[in-house]
Amino acid sequence: MDLVTMNILDSTLVSICREMGITLMKTSYSTIFNEGLDFTCAIADANGDMIGVAEYCPAQIGGMPLLIKTCSQEIPLESLSEGDVIIHNDPYRGGLHVPEHTLFMPFFHQGKALGYVVAIGHVAEVGGMVPGGFAGEATEIFHEGFRVPPVKIRKAGRDVPEVWKLLLANVRTPRYNYGDLMAMIGALEVGAKRLSEVLEKYGQDTFKKTTADLAEYSERRMRAEISAFPDGHYKFEDEIENDGNSNKPYFIRVDVYVQGDEVIADFSRSDKQAKGPINATLGVTWSATYNAMFHLTDPSIPKNSGCFKPIRVLAAPGTVANVNYPAPEVAGNTETHPRLAALVVGALAKGVPERGFAAESGTALNFVFGGHHPDYDEYFACYDLMSGGWGGREGFDGNDCVICMNGNCRFNPTEVFETRFPWVVEDFAMTPDSGGAGKFRGGLGFQRILRATRTEITASQCTDRHRVRPWGLFEGEPGKNGATLIQSHNENEWKPVTEAFGKSSSSKYSNITFKPGDKVKLIVPGGGGYGRPQDRDKERIYEDLREGFITASNAKKDYNYHGSD
Repeated sequence: MDLVTMNILDSTLVSICREMGITLMKTSYSTIFNEGLDFTCAIADANGDMIGVAEYCPAQIGGMPLLIKTCSQEIPLESLSEGDVIIHNDPYRGGLHVPEHTLFMPFFHQGKALGYVVAIGHVAEVGGMVPGGFAGEATEIFHEGFRVPPVKIRKAGRDVPEVWKLLLANVRTPRYNYGDLMAMIGALEVGAKRLSEVLEKYGQDTFKKTTADLAEYSERRMRAEISAFPDGHYKFEDEIENDGNSNKPYFIRVDVYVQGDEVIADFSRSDKQAKGPINATLGVTWSATYNAMFHLTDPSIPKNSGCFKPIRVLAAPGTVANVNYPAPEVAGNTETHPRLAALVVGALAKGVPERGFAAESGTALNFVFGGHHPDYDEYFACYDLMSGGWGGREGFDGNDCVICMNGNCRFNPTEVFETRFPWVVEDFAMTPDSGGAGKFRGGLGFQRILRATRTEITASQCTDRHRVRPWGLFEGEPGKNGATLIQSHNENEWKPVTEAFGKSSSSKYSNITFKPGDKVKLIVPGGGGYGRPQDRDKERIYEDLREGFITASNAKKDYNYHGSD
């Protein structure tokens, strides 16, 4: 094992993936790509094993290996030619959820296919029963959008018109979808070109051996990290408040077994799959477990398929953690993923408390909307993210206003948001007291008030934690709940969606209509606290009061702090 060459090649592969992502960001049309960065770019070898990835979206990183291997069974690498591009978004063929589109291109050297460059990203509009893809009241996969099995969108560098026609005929925003998919293809072309240069420099034999060594090195590093965890059986559970179709709660549960240098995460005790869209595919549950382990281990371990090998994931079919066709699952990748990942963190925190952390917001908010824009005479659709608080951990308060655990995304700047969509942002602020009290408090969530202007807007949402609070650890208090509240243009009262539109759930709903002047207040939960509130340093409490993170009343209630202490 040549450690110098291995380190250089690892850095080179990550750099190529970053350049692919920058290309995607700068050439895409939709805000979820060019502002939100909801995508990941990666490189896989001929076996479908990931050998390089950039640090974009964690949910997509962990889901990549299963996705690639599944698709390669339908379209083997040896059947591909230079310039071929495969497109795929089917959750029941290894995908994560319908909006997530994955594009593959083989890379060649001296006429031989050596692997794939991959771009996976969240396409904002995918057809289905709601603009923006997140149908909170969906009861089957067909409500969630147009599914695409692995098919060639390009052959030998030339577009396949029939495939493009099908893709663009089934969405509300064909121009934007075309631009975003072309941006993904452009990213693949950059990756393939850079890999050609790398192979010219190192040759095939050195490239193959070094990437294999790199995977082995990552595996050894991960096994060494796991070996530091005490052997044992660790349990944890959490509650998803409803599935959008009833007020029935759904429990997700994990049994984590640490045995030497391996971890088994078994989610089979989770509730049976839901009628609504909170279900996770097996790929999502795999990804969530890997994501959790990344948060509990050394971040310098190279991210490739090697570091996944000591981690096994089990989930009984027909459960919330491994849904059976044709149930809906769009929120499984955004809402259930971070909750599943947090289960693993919460369970293992009992064995390694210094590495664990309390629950974060556990939601991407997933407020989606669409309508006809009068300025552009064109339909618009938007997938809008918001960030909440992260949980406290040993030595540190939780981060404020950070996207949930499965993403590494940004939210739309107000100026961009108001330019692109017929909303006015009337308020945008962190929410005091939203972080759970503790020796190390939870991070703050925030709220935003939007007012519709000039045209009707159709909106939907798949979120959670309007009722179930983010849990604390080691006697820390839970974070505060989120909320979605509506104010009609002819009223002064804020109402939940259940009252304003007669929906069964305040957090998951489909196709409500905002008229000009109507407002929506979106509130994201805070993170849970870590450790006993009475053990919090008085200087930290004073600093929180001075910064406006907590109020005087909550300082007194949570910490028995009166300001003169």
